[in-house]
Amino acid sequence: MAEALGESRPAIVQAQLGRAAEFSARPLLPAEGGEVASVRDKHGGSEHRRLTRVANERSRRAVFDRVRVLHKEGRNGIDIARQTGFDRRTVGKWIRAEAPPERSAAAPKTTSPRHFEDYLSRRWSEGCVRGRRLFQEIRARGYTGSFSNLERLLAKWRNPKRRAARAAPIVPRPQPLNPATGRSISPIVAAGLCIKPRGLLNSNEAAKVDAMKKDWPEFATMRQLAMRFRGMFKCKSVGKLGAWLRDAQKSGLYAMQRFSRTLQRDIEAVRSAITEPWSNGQTEGQINRLKALKRTMYGRAGPELLRARLLPV
Repeated sequence: MAEALGESRPAIVQAQLGRAAEFSARPLLPAEGGEVASVRDKHGGSEHRRLTRVANERSRRAVFDRVRVLHKEGRNGIDIARQTGFDRRTVGKWIRAEAPPERSAAAPKTTSPRHFEDYLSRRWSEGCVRGRRLFQEIRARGYTGSFSNLERLLAKWRNPKRRAARAAPIVPRPQPLNPATGRSISPIVAAGLCIKPRGLLNSNEAAKVDAMKKDWPEFATMRQLAMRFRGMFKCKSVGKLGAWLRDAQKSGLYAMQRFSRTLQRDIEAVRSAITEPWSNGQTEGQINRLKALKRTMYGRAGPELLRARLLPV
C-alpha cells in the first residue's frame, strides 16, 4: 500500500504542473477537438481540463515564437529542432508561417452528440430543451453514444453566462527556468523534484527547486504537502493524517484535492499503510526485475526465439 501511494504522487504532481500556463516547452493536449466537459462537475474536473487546454495553446504559441526568433538569429532547421524538441518538418512549416497553423478537428462520429449538433440546435431553438427527449430523437437518427455525453453538450447551452465566466482569460505566470541553462523545466522533472527531500538534492537540483518555489507559489505548496506526506510514512505519524487531508482540500490545488479524496475512500487501508511494518516492495521489485529480464532476452534473441516459444513442438 505504501509503495502504491508513493508511486502515485509523482503522477499527481505532474498532472498539476502540466496545467500551468506556459510551464511546458511542448503542448500537452490537442489544441482543439476535445469533448466539452460538463460545467456541473462538482470536483473541478472541467476546470482542470480547461486550464490544461489553455496551457497547451499558450505553450504551443510560445514554442512557435521561439522557432521564429531562432530562425531570425540565423539558426538552421536542425539546430532549431534540437532545441525545441520538434521534428524538422514541423519546424520548416512554422518558419514559413506567420502564425501557428490551426489544428483541424476530427469529424465527429456517431458516438458524439456533436455529429447531430445541427439537428439538436434546431430542436433547441424550437423549444425542446428536455435532454431525454432529445436523446430519444437522435438515437432514432443513429446516435450510438451515451446520455451523459449529450448532457455535456447541452450543459453549455443551459448555462451560457456561467460558461463564459469560466472561459475568462488567465493571467500567465512567470515561466520556471533552469538557472544553469535558462531553459524551461518540464513537468516530469519538476514532479520528481517536488517529492525529493532537500537532503537528497544535489546543487543543481536544489537550484531548480528554489527557482520554482520563487516563480510559482503553487509549487511551494505542493512540495510542502508532499514532504509532510512523506514524513507521515517515515515517522509512522498516523495522527497527522487528518490534518494533512484537511490542508490538502484547502490548498486550492486540484491534483492534491483529488488525491486526498482518493485516500479518504479507503482511509483504514491508508492508516494501516502508515503504521504497519509490512511492505510489498520486495515483491514489486522482483516483478519489475523479471519484466526487465524478459525484455532484454527477447531483444537480444530476436523474433526467431519469440516465434519458437509461441509455436507448438
